[in-house]
Amino acid sequence: MPNNRGSRTFVEGTVSSVAFASGDRFVIGCWSQSPIGPFNDIMWIDGSGLRTLIACTQDAADLISNIYHFDHVMVTPLNVQSEGSITIVKSSGLEIRINGGRLRSFLPPRPLAVTRYVEAPLARWLMGVETYGSTPSGVTEWYQARGWRRVNSAGARWGSRDLGELVEDLRPIAVGFSNPPKLASIVPIKVTIEYPVEFPTV
Repeated sequence: MPNNRGSRTFVEGTVSSVAFASGDRFVIGCWSQSPIGPFNDIMWIDGSGLRTLIACTQDAADLISNIYHFDHVMVTPLNVQSEGSITIVKSSGLEIRINGGRLRSFLPPRPLAVTRYVEAPLARWLMGVETYGSTPSGVTEWYQARGWRRVNSAGARWGSRDLGELVEDLRPIAVGFSNPPKLASIVPIKVTIEYPVEFPTV
């Protein structure tokens, strides 16, 4: 990983968030652009509250785990396809399929100040999400959604175990300052990341 101290960068792609009757919650990132190239990741919180990061490479694991807090990190082959209204995940015994609806509320690129001062209070009120803030590691982030798809149906298996029916109301994932929308969703998004000068190198 490069020395990111005092710098600003971004990741852009799709975030799919979903929860199941088993208590398992997933936030699935399919990133087409990032400082380390395209990558995929899964933030997985099980019914006991254990927070696991699944990353496709060590560079991806380092990038994410230096910003957010997890109890466990797995680096393993991870295939995520997220195009339009469908997200499909396959990784080491974990399989997820998410079917979303039409894209709503398309939003064009806009200045970061708009996200901080205008979008942030609106998103907090309407969606229960934070679009601007600082992570526990001191990294500042701006979340700029391009639109939003509500999930219509989803299924998941962990090995031979079916994780049950889709749950509409997602509880917080508690890895950083922000959480996904309370309703299961697929969101095209750009996240701008600003590292503090004192940020540690990897």
